[in-house]
Amino acid sequence: MECPQPQTIHSPLRRSLQGLPLVNLKKFVRVAVSSRAVRERESYTGRFCTRSALQEDMLAGSMDASATSVEWALSELIKHPRVMKKLQTELETVVGMKRKVEESDLDKLEYLDMVIKESLRFHRVAPLLIPHQSMEDCMVGDFFIPKQTRVIVNAWAIMRDPSAWNEPEKFWPERFEGSNGLQLGLTVVRLVVAQLVHCFDWKLPNDMKPTDMDMTEEFGLTKPRAKHLVAIPIYRLQNEREDLGGGGGGYAIVTFYFMLIIS
Repeated sequence: MECPQPQTIHSPLRRSLQGLPLVNLKKFVRVAVSSRAVRERESYTGRFCTRSALQEDMLAGSMDASATSVEWALSELIKHPRVMKKLQTELETVVGMKRKVEESDLDKLEYLDMVIKESLRFHRVAPLLIPHQSMEDCMVGDFFIPKQTRVIVNAWAIMRDPSAWNEPEKFWPERFEGSNGLQLGLTVVRLVVAQLVHCFDWKLPNDMKPTDMDMTEEFGLTKPRAKHLVAIPIYRLQNEREDLGGGGGGYAIVTFYFMLIIS
């Protein structure tokens, strides 16, 4: 059986992730490399095709989820200048204005964690959790769940529930002050958002006001923006302009999944 070759995906996202930390993926990479070695020694099989496709889906899915999370976080920061300024002030204090953010800085950026948590609450990438099945009869609140019932949890509704959150329709990162840290899997999201906010000031095109931003979600298995963010980055660090391509200031990390107008 001949294994079909996946089409090459020329995604700016993949280029932008070069050099970023891919934490907790060493075992996965070893498995992927091992699979390649097996392919070179053995003939193509249906089992290998399935495994190869699964690896492609895992990588593409994680990249798409990270890109969507970053785009929503930056959108909310631009829409809320108070939050943007407070986060930039924290970055200036912890990192300084003479270098970019490094992964070792993330544990010191408490307000960044609050912003990411609030963005993930406000804009869940996946509004529905994966299906669960009850192993035995049980009660959940006032609801009786029979054994072997398949349950799909509406996480989006939970994150907007006024009985669980104070002013749930308000973007307010301070609600997470004092809460536990973020899981390691969000390191890429935290680092990308920190770089975008620290390296650039952001403004909207055509003299648009933040309150006029279109924040419509595209409903489906995931909830990306209905229209990609369009924003103008203005470089703000002091000593690294030459590393980012000169005065107008393009930077590889800001090009993925955003439509940008470079001033």
